[in-house]
Amino acid sequence: MISSLAFNPLISSSLNIATTHSSRNKQNLVKQKPVELTLGYQQNPNGYKVFSFGLKGSIYEKVSSGFKSIAVMTDDKSTMSSSVEEDSENIGILHADSSLEPYKDHFKYRLKRYLHQKKLIEEHEGSLEEFAKGYLKFGFNREEDGTLYREWAPAAQEAQIIGDFNGWDGSNHHMKKDQFGVWSIKIPDSGGNPAIPHNSRVKFRFKHSDGVWVDRIPAWIKYATVDPARFAAPYDGVYWDPPHSERYQFKYPRPPKPKAPRIYEAHVGMSSSEPRINSYREFADDILPRIRENNYNTVQLMAVMEHSYYASFGYHVTNFFAVSSRSGTPEDLKYLIDKAHSLGLHVLMDVVHSHASNNVTDGLNGFDVGQRSQESYFHIGDRGYHKLWDSRLFNYANWEVLRFLLSNLRWWLEEYKFDGFRFDGVTSMLYHHHGINMAFTGNYKEYFSEETDVDAVVYLMLANCLVHGILPDSTVIAEDVSGMPGLGRPVSEVGIGFDYRLAMAIPDKWIDYVKNKKDNEWSMKEISLNLTNRRYTEKCVAYAESHDQSIVGDKTIAFLLMDEEMYSSMSCLTDASPTIERGIALHKMIHFITMTLGGEGYLNFMGNEFGHPEWIDFPREGNGWSYEKCRRQWNLADTDHLRYKFMNAFDKAMNLLDDRFSFLASTKQIVSSTNNEDKVIVFERGDLVFVFNFHPENTYEGYKVGCDLPGKYRVALDSDAREFGGHGRVGHDADHFTSPEGIPGVPETNFNNRPNSFKILSPPRTCVVYYRVDESQEENKSANLGQVEETVAAADTDVNIPVESKVVGDKIEEDGDNY
Repeated sequence: MISSLAFNPLISSSLNIATTHSSRNKQNLVKQKPVELTLGYQQNPNGYKVFSFGLKGSIYEKVSSGFKSIAVMTDDKSTMSSSVEEDSENIGILHADSSLEPYKDHFKYRLKRYLHQKKLIEEHEGSLEEFAKGYLKFGFNREEDGTLYREWAPAAQEAQIIGDFNGWDGSNHHMKKDQFGVWSIKIPDSGGNPAIPHNSRVKFRFKHSDGVWVDRIPAWIKYATVDPARFAAPYDGVYWDPPHSERYQFKYPRPPKPKAPRIYEAHVGMSSSEPRINSYREFADDILPRIRENNYNTVQLMAVMEHSYYASFGYHVTNFFAVSSRSGTPEDLKYLIDKAHSLGLHVLMDVVHSHASNNVTDGLNGFDVGQRSQESYFHIGDRGYHKLWDSRLFNYANWEVLRFLLSNLRWWLEEYKFDGFRFDGVTSMLYHHHGINMAFTGNYKEYFSEETDVDAVVYLMLANCLVHGILPDSTVIAEDVSGMPGLGRPVSEVGIGFDYRLAMAIPDKWIDYVKNKKDNEWSMKEISLNLTNRRYTEKCVAYAESHDQSIVGDKTIAFLLMDEEMYSSMSCLTDASPTIERGIALHKMIHFITMTLGGEGYLNFMGNEFGHPEWIDFPREGNGWSYEKCRRQWNLADTDHLRYKFMNAFDKAMNLLDDRFSFLASTKQIVSSTNNEDKVIVFERGDLVFVFNFHPENTYEGYKVGCDLPGKYRVALDSDAREFGGHGRVGHDADHFTSPEGIPGVPETNFNNRPNSFKILSPPRTCVVYYRVDESQEENKSANLGQVEETVAAADTDVNIPVESKVVGDKIEEDGDNY
């Protein structure tokens, strides 16, 4: 949700791009309004502000822990156990990046806070995993002879449960409050059946200090609906407890975790080709097979958590444990996830714990009635409000907030079988300034200062520890634009624990190039640097465009490249115009070089794989509540005489290339040439050699490219192949033999620092991938083929072997024209 360019000062050591920290443009911290902090800083002789453990005074807050009273410390004046003190000296992240040493005190403080919080949870709740089962204590839960309902609402003076079951009259259903602000009531069964019927509406009614009664949706509600016939009607909580015969039973196990995620980012509601909201079951039956066919291994679902405002794209969550009712029921979502697992797809959920909807009628914000922060889910005053998002900000130091959010993660993992999460808005969580008016330059002072929100950092460490503990094969991704060092390192190293971060600077650079630069102004060095500018040992998910680049006010890359000609010139029945030819060629190149050079994972937003035109605009008052731009026109890719099929086919092929060669999971990434005059970038990923020619006109014959291993190379993938809308200028049956370059073991005598080279044909605006032939396997195949031919000749049998069949690596593939 935040988009800005961030530079990371620690580049992978395998790159031949020279970058020094001292050469960076450094920027002083933006002065922010003072905020309350529970940590202290002192200035060291070098001028850096570092954490100090010598603050005077202590602050203790009394919180509830499973209805036990505990004192939670929120400053550094604490008596820690000797084991915690010993652990605080073990800062593994400093071994990976010695330039973090000046901030060792920060990491020690972070670790102390994390270990102390985790220790308190273990002492008073049994374990972190048990603590995250809050949904078994709060909300509605069945007991042997009744239904127990609990709600944390310390500010309430009186409370009732109301709903269809009691005619919305709570006079006979008053709740009791304990000393920790938890209200509870047990509603006995009636005639052997639950007093609250399944799928009936319920609300929590309470009176606050000024004597006013308000009705709110229970915070832990599992389902919420709205009357579609009433405009702007409020949502109702729904008691969801279907009989066993109506519960969806999962049939398929989770598939193995992929070596590298190839993620298809999808929004269920807007996935229909018709101007309407799509359902979970329709998505499962119609869209998931498309995703699998294009060789993605992961689907990331947006807007799953209930949000009353559809146009928020799911980011203004109102009900955190409830599925979005626009697309169906909880059982329907389970069907979708089970179907995905049956297709071998991992399913990630776009989780929003960075903020909550400001909606008081339908959302969690309705529980805030002016009480102090310790009795609320949110901070009070400016600290509790995000002025750009118009939303509320969580108080991550609060015990019950931790229970709520950690339980929320476990709920989605266990109840719905999600395989991990993409955490939204992590930058906003990490800093008190939330990234607002902050241009991150890579200066470490920007990450470790009084602006760092250590409460949020500790929560994220606990969250990652929990998720990976429950599901070791989970994938957890952070949406962070700042480049916070250690975000993608394990909690055991005092990192924050994410598996991947989104490489958010990449799409911004592509939009800048496509919008503002002529083809001859494209810098190969800048493109390469932007794609490789990531922290060594911290994995990234790269993407050329996501939903952010397609929302109203902007356009997809395809539409930026081809604009209005997409309406009239995409037919294969006529020759492609220069605009269309350029647009399709660059669309393939931009997405492919982003995938191959930009990270250890790849993400594509629904529809962009085939160059979906125009933009996304959710129904709203400004567009007459139209769904016309809030859908996906799948027919464009399916129509055989339209050129959209070429971009779709190439997307399928580039995913298949990783499926076969696993280059995304390879740690070997070497950029050997960024020739700005030729407009050519050459690099190796794994044992593949990639050649990108961005020149609009020049074809290079006998173009020398460097490589690591000697031998024979062949074409593995060619964007200029005819099945991808190209001209078929590169011969796929040619063998490219290497020549040694310079003195072995002396890189400076080699060609572009590579010990071997081979020569190729490189047409303009094309990308071609070469793989090294395993000649020992080829000899075996030749022998086998000879035996087959002898058998065929002896039997005088007519065997039809397709001419286009071709060996790719160690596999024989049909449709081999492009391999």
